[in-house]
Amino acid sequence: MTKTTIGIPRGLFYEEYGYLWKCYLEKLGLNVKESIPTNKEIIRLGNSYATSEMCFSLKITLGHIAYLQNQVDYILLPRIDNFGIDNQTCTNFLLLYDLAKNIFSASFLSYNINELKKETEEKGFMKIGKQLGKKEEECKIAYQEAKEKEKERKRKKIKRNKNLLEKEKKKILLLSHPYNLYDPFLGEMVAKKVKKRGFSVLYSDAFEEEEMLKQSQNLSKNLYWYESRKNMGALMFLKNKIDGIIFLTTFPCGLDSLVNELAMRKESFPYLNLIMDDSDAFAGMDTRIESFLDILELQR
Repeated sequence: MTKTTIGIPRGLFYEEYGYLWKCYLEKLGLNVKESIPTNKEIIRLGNSYATSEMCFSLKITLGHIAYLQNQVDYILLPRIDNFGIDNQTCTNFLLLYDLAKNIFSASFLSYNINELKKETEEKGFMKIGKQLGKKEEECKIAYQEAKEKEKERKRKKIKRNKNLLEKEKKKILLLSHPYNLYDPFLGEMVAKKVKKRGFSVLYSDAFEEEEMLKQSQNLSKNLYWYESRKNMGALMFLKNKIDGIIFLTTFPCGLDSLVNELAMRKESFPYLNLIMDDSDAFAGMDTRIESFLDILELQR
């Protein structure tokens, strides 16, 4: 009997939840197929389904879904609304499942996270396990084991960031959402260019979550979005411990257009603001990054 194959797109949710999903599904005896890393073909696919109002990150995600749609039995896309009244998410996290279901002919697995309605991650994982014909006890064990592996993965990311921070090398904070930070066409491309110049790269998502949410209060006590609060917490924590900050935004991100601008105007630190809108807009990126790093080296 052929195993059911679940597709995981390397888009909006991938860096935060992809590893957890993969561990959970494989422990349930299912096949997992991830889409390929972002490339020009993925971007072309995404643009063919997107509208001009969508941010570049959402367009990329649609490309990953399109890549998977005829290769798997289901594609996993949750609806993530909030993690409590003070921890709201981007509306794309809420709408993606319904958007994809209306665009693509694929079958989807979904679960809701809305802690205001007591819809938790664990309940969501039990739901998709049941939908796949698995027993509740089997799903609970798989979830607990996958969660432990995910916690260990996060601990390693945090440890790496802390080790880099303690070194005397030149340091840059790359500040963005996880789905941008580790995308080959976005954050990874920028990080490679920075590292090539001898700078260490710290990532804004790789710090203790509770501490970053607390640190964000030093910038503003009224930040609405969960991911933005964590990013601003990293900025406030590191601004006097590093050489400079690179903001990485995909146009037209509503969150970043407000929150990053607030940080740039309210605080004083060397920064470079990179806004990416399509794969052809990267031609001048090298010059901007090189010029910024030149200035930081002169300041040292």
